[in-house]
Amino acid sequence: MDNPFNQEISIKAMIGAGVTIIALALMPYFLSQSPSVDEMMVKAASEFNKSCPFMVDQVTRSDNAVALPGKIFQYNYTLINLDVASIEIEEVKKNLEPQLINNVKTNPGLKLFRDKKITMIYYYKDISGNFLFKIYVGPEQYDK
Repeated sequence: MDNPFNQEISIKAMIGAGVTIIALALMPYFLSQSPSVDEMMVKAASEFNKSCPFMVDQVTRSDNAVALPGKIFQYNYTLINLDVASIEIEEVKKNLEPQLINNVKTNPGLKLFRDKKITMIYYYKDISGNFLFKIYVGPEQYDK
């Protein structure tokens, strides 16, 4: 089934992933200070969260980002006009994943994360807070 929301979410979510540049623009400062990877990720999440929540597009809200153990950086999104029953989760995930991987591979703002072999997780929930899906983008995907 070709749901127009699926196409809009896929394209708009990629743009939302590009918003990560806001936090990552501060990375040269962190590098000059030689913080640990964990400290760098915590600071990047803190800076990113100062602008949250914000609307990425008509259906996607960026709620926050968190630095997790094991060199994992997670972006949390809410699809505000959708609920778990109204979306073809696997279809949306299938369409979105290659775009997010490509963004991580090619976005200059994410170079430091690639260099440090950080895994990014894109976590999506519906308007009621129900988990929809996660997309993992790690070195095994972006180093290809």
